[in-house]
Amino acid sequence: MTSLDFFFNPSGVAVIGASRTRGKVGYEVIRNVIECGYPGKVFPVNPNAKRIFGLTCYPSVEDIGETVDLAVITVPARIVPDVVEKCGKAGVKGVVVISAGFKEIGYEGAKLEEKLVSIVKEYGMRLLGPNVVGIIDTFTPLNASFAAKTPLKGNIAFASQSGAMLTSILDWALSEGIGFSKIISLGNKADLDESDVIEALAEDNKSKVILLYLEDVRRGQRFFDVAKKVVKKKPVIVLKSGRSEAGARAVSSHTGSLAGSDRAYNTAFEQIGVLRIDEVEDLFNLAVAFSKQPVPDGKGIAIVTNAGGPGIIATDACERSGMKLARFKSDTIEALRSILPPAAAIYNPVDVLGDADDARYKAALEAVLNDSNVAGCLVILTPQAMTKAMETAVALVELGKIYRKPILASFMGGEEVLEASKLLVESGIPCYLFPEKAVKALSSMFRYAKIIKKHEDEYVTFEVDKDLVKSVFKAVYGDRRVALLAHEAFSVVRAYGIPAPRIALARSADEAVRIAEKIGYPVALKVASPQILHKTDIGGVVLNISNAKDVRKEYYNILSNTHKYAPQANVYGVYVQRMVDQGKEFIVGMSRDLTWGPMLMFGLGGIYVNLLEDVSFRIAPVSRQEAIQMISETRAYRLIQGIRGEPPLDLDAIIDVVLRVSQLVTDFPNINEIDINPLFAYQKGCLALDVKITLKKMEV
Repeated sequence: MTSLDFFFNPSGVAVIGASRTRGKVGYEVIRNVIECGYPGKVFPVNPNAKRIFGLTCYPSVEDIGETVDLAVITVPARIVPDVVEKCGKAGVKGVVVISAGFKEIGYEGAKLEEKLVSIVKEYGMRLLGPNVVGIIDTFTPLNASFAAKTPLKGNIAFASQSGAMLTSILDWALSEGIGFSKIISLGNKADLDESDVIEALAEDNKSKVILLYLEDVRRGQRFFDVAKKVVKKKPVIVLKSGRSEAGARAVSSHTGSLAGSDRAYNTAFEQIGVLRIDEVEDLFNLAVAFSKQPVPDGKGIAIVTNAGGPGIIATDACERSGMKLARFKSDTIEALRSILPPAAAIYNPVDVLGDADDARYKAALEAVLNDSNVAGCLVILTPQAMTKAMETAVALVELGKIYRKPILASFMGGEEVLEASKLLVESGIPCYLFPEKAVKALSSMFRYAKIIKKHEDEYVTFEVDKDLVKSVFKAVYGDRRVALLAHEAFSVVRAYGIPAPRIALARSADEAVRIAEKIGYPVALKVASPQILHKTDIGGVVLNISNAKDVRKEYYNILSNTHKYAPQANVYGVYVQRMVDQGKEFIVGMSRDLTWGPMLMFGLGGIYVNLLEDVSFRIAPVSRQEAIQMISETRAYRLIQGIRGEPPLDLDAIIDVVLRVSQLVTDFPNINEIDINPLFAYQKGCLALDVKITLKKMEV
């Protein structure tokens, strides 16, 4: 640890609000600090006591007169700001505010928290909290928390936004024998948040894996940038609660309606390389696997079992998780054939049969682990009359010391395998009751192996006309609008090099005819109104008009339909646009997420985009590599490649549009939503046929 070392290895700790009364938070905190074996000086602070736990008690932190790196504060919320200001004057570097009663209780608490943060910044301190359980480092050791017990020492770092979740997990972990390097309660995250914590933990050589329980991410862009670097050093596993879309904001674009807040978290975590899981148990199943076993180097997994049924279950689980079973080399198959009985299955999964003893297991595993196509192994054991569970566990432990490949086990059963399972866990081989949990852990390890090998491309930038876009947006805001009219939206995308047909606004039938004759027939007419986003729904679009007479007629029909079906809409006129050849329809869009920023979308376009939901997402900006991955994740990619004898479409042109939209929404943070739908793609080139752009409300 570097930047936050004074939290975990302070030269002196003051407990402000220390108490002599058992059961009070101030009592439990100072008791934990003393009893955990903290080697530095401890200073109780309480103006109403002379001595606590045999230590001299000080009326104020300013009276201590010695170096205090860390202050742990347990006094009532209303006096916390005054106490923190005294800490600042005394030269304290970090404060842990355990006290509750801040923004979590409403407006008054939020104002108090703002005051607290301003004091911390004034004195150059760092703040953890408020409303936290505390902080623990098992190596210093330091337990500056009110947790019931100090956790075991280990190499797992765990930070939790929920204090109740943290204390419950600590209690459970003790019974499971799971150890930690550091425990951090995040609380209200008024100053230090998850981004700061993982950045510091990345430099901590005592922490091999980082676990996070989060209810939100406070600074999405910072977390994105920091975590992308951290995951290259060690795995970051996140349990993010709050998947409900009930609180999603109202959106007007196709992209926005498909990009719910939880989808944004999934997209960001996937792009970063964070491993997101859904269950508390999985959080620690994965953590133990990563903390005890090497990361696999390859793609294939081998399964060795003494029962066919569990082997099939594990195989099915591998397929569901996207993991591939290793294809054994011929030498491995011949070795297995010579080792195992004739009835045994020598192809993956390997069934050593129900009468297998430890020697047969060991011989089969040696053959499998020697195969360079095998990057990891799952060993399944079911207790049968001939099974030697303990001896097999010992053999597994020996093999684990020889081979630098992850070995996970599933010893299924109860009393017959209990001691053997315990031996495996104590010896560093994770053992699960059922194979599905083991497969889930292994699949995450294989995913992480891809993450750390992934090469990051540079972002592509194009020569564009930013000044034109700025002038368009200025005019829109000047008209007290946030939705661009079609001709404005088309001029914006053309300024960024995105091909689009010419379009002009007609304010009369005569003007519509003049425009049509200038650009050439056939033409399309579309109502021009920022309030009407889906024009076809109200009869506001007419296609393939081939003469002046019909232009006049349809001009008035569109205005009539608009007056009838959208009487409140502000109509600027009717657009005249030259018809273009029909292409395959795709959509490229962006919706600005409140946490993560610009969220790009690509997929099948047209009127069925919301019905089919064949879309993929990325947080902008994206590299060319990420744009290709984004496109290839959709079924639309098969259409681009050409199906049923159709020629392929211009993939490079589509990628180009995605990258240019990425640059546009990155350059202009005031773009709230954008939809290019449909984007017509051809064998050569593509065209943005319809463009919608909505800006953020102008700040007053």
